[in-house]
Amino acid sequence: MRIGLVTIAFAVLFILPTSREADGQEDGPVPERVTFVSADGRTNLVGYLYKPTTMNAERLPAVVMMHGRAGAYSERAHGVFDASTLSLRHKAWGDEWAHAGYVALLVDGFGPRGYPQGFPRHSYDSRPAELNEVTVRPLDAYGALAYLRSRPDVISDRIGLQGWSNGGSAAISAMSLEAPGITAPTATTGFRAAVVFYPACGLKGQFNDRPFLPYAPVLVFHGTADEEVSYKRCEKLVELSRENGGNVHIKIYDGATHSFDSPSRKRQKVDANSEATDDAVQRAVRFFSRHVSGEHP
Repeated sequence: MRIGLVTIAFAVLFILPTSREADGQEDGPVPERVTFVSADGRTNLVGYLYKPTTMNAERLPAVVMMHGRAGAYSERAHGVFDASTLSLRHKAWGDEWAHAGYVALLVDGFGPRGYPQGFPRHSYDSRPAELNEVTVRPLDAYGALAYLRSRPDVISDRIGLQGWSNGGSAAISAMSLEAPGITAPTATTGFRAAVVFYPACGLKGQFNDRPFLPYAPVLVFHGTADEEVSYKRCEKLVELSRENGGNVHIKIYDGATHSFDSPSRKRQKVDANSEATDDAVQRAVRFFSRHVSGEHP
C-alpha cells in the first residue's frame, strides 16, 4: 500500500505540471515556518515543518531534511525566500514523509547566514567557512534534532536524517561517531538512521586516514552519471566503512544524474532518473519504516 502511495505522490509532480510548477512551485499545503537555534549555540535557523493532515497518534516519528548547495528554495524564487518558494524536491519529500506518518523538518541553513539563494555548480572552493559541511552543518542538524525533541507531537527518540548533495555530505558527517554537536552518539541519543542522496564523499579529508563509522544505519543513493560529484568516491567510503563494521550501504543507479529525484521536467525526462526516483523513494520509506518508526514492513 505504501509503495502505491509513494508512486502517486511523486507522479503527480512528474506528469501533471501546472502553471505554478513552471515558476518552481506547485499546489499543495504550505508548511509551517519555525525557528530554532543551531547546536553552535548562536545561529538562529529557519525551518519548514510538514505534518500529516490527520494525526493517528499524539506523537509521531520525525525526519530532519538537509538541503544541498543550491539552498532550500527554488531557483525561480526571485528574491522571495519563504515556505511558498521551496524547491520542488523539498516540497515533494516533505509531503511524502507527512503522508508516511512523519513530522518532517526542512532546515534552511544558508538563508540565516546570508545565502538564501545557495550556490551555483563549481563554486565549492569559494563557499564561506561558516557553511562547512563537516564542521558546521552537522551542528544545524543537531539543532533541528533538539527542536523536534522539544515538540509534544514528536517521539523524541525516533528521528531520522535525510540530506541531498552538500546536505548529504553534512548528513554523513552528522552520523559519524566523531560528529560535532553530540557526545558519544547512539541511535537513541542521536538520529535513528539516515538516507543520503548523491553526497560528495571527500568530506574535507575527514576520513582520509580512518574509516567513516556511523553510530546508526546509513543508506546512500548515487548515480553513475552524476555530473557534480563522484559516486566512486562514495563507493570507496562505504566499502571501507563496512570492512570496519560500519552499518552503511550504497545503492548505485546506472545512468542517474545528480539531483535525480527532483520532480523537475529536466530531471524526470531522463528515464534513468525517473526509474531511480521510484526505486529510491520506496527504499527510503521502507528503510525509515524499519529503523526510525520501528515498523517492519
